[in-house]
Amino acid sequence: MATHHFTPSRYYTTMGAHEPALHIADGDTVITSTVDARGWDAARAQSGPRGNPQTGPFFVEGAAPGDTLALRLDRIVPSRRYGWSGTLLAHNVVDPEYVPKLGWPADDRSTLAEWDVDAAAGTARLLSHDVGLGALVLPLAPMLGCFGVAARGGQAISTATSAEHGGNMDYRGCVAGATLYFPVFEPGALIHVGDGHARQGDGEIAGTGIEISMEVEFTAWLIKGQRIEWPRGENADYIFTIGNARPLDQALQHATSEMHRWLLASYALDPAGAGILLGQCVEYDLGNVFDPAYTMVCKLHKSFLPHRV
Repeated sequence: MATHHFTPSRYYTTMGAHEPALHIADGDTVITSTVDARGWDAARAQSGPRGNPQTGPFFVEGAAPGDTLALRLDRIVPSRRYGWSGTLLAHNVVDPEYVPKLGWPADDRSTLAEWDVDAAAGTARLLSHDVGLGALVLPLAPMLGCFGVAARGGQAISTATSAEHGGNMDYRGCVAGATLYFPVFEPGALIHVGDGHARQGDGEIAGTGIEISMEVEFTAWLIKGQRIEWPRGENADYIFTIGNARPLDQALQHATSEMHRWLLASYALDPAGAGILLGQCVEYDLGNVFDPAYTMVCKLHKSFLPHRV
């Protein structure tokens, strides 16, 4: 197992079978960087295109369709002080008749908030103090909003949205310490990472988190011959599954179906046992409800799980 230090020179705004930026072995660690959602790097220079540009892809030797890729997020740290975010809520998260109260239509200046992000102090301070919030200071919770593997069926899917391969899920559980599992659709899996947020509320309902460039470290390994349908994950306390679709109930259905599959396959439960456990212990988190596909997360606390088989 090796550690690779990779400096990107190009970025993609689709997730597909692009030319690999780096080949790595099963179990290797990568230390790299990402630009923000507008393509601004650590020096606030325009290094990539707008639209959640991705670093990578990283080709994992031995990965084949039908395998599962495990991706542990080891470290996610803002690489500059300047962050930015949206100020106006998305049209679709309020009653239609209430939309005029949100402040739309608006120009770029009135829809952009600026933040001083202090990674050492673990805080983000709002630089615009004329909106009634005073000297707002929030704790950091760095995450990746958009990442995953090459999409199914040879597609190159926009980083504006998400599907079985991951993508723009904007789930704030994708923080350092979490491990995500993705179905492999292309040889090498082709890992993409990007869209760093210094923090974000559930749903990304203003269209952004606090967008910022990141230093990212991850470790990747393969689970050979294990096929999953939708992204899965775990952290110290929970296992979780992710569904990406629109409408929102379809995303919930994907996530719940994947959790039920996981319980049957890995925890030796029958359908009745899985139904009892989910019925009384399930929790749901809201991922993205701004983008073309919505994201729902189905999770179970590990204290309720039987022993894994």
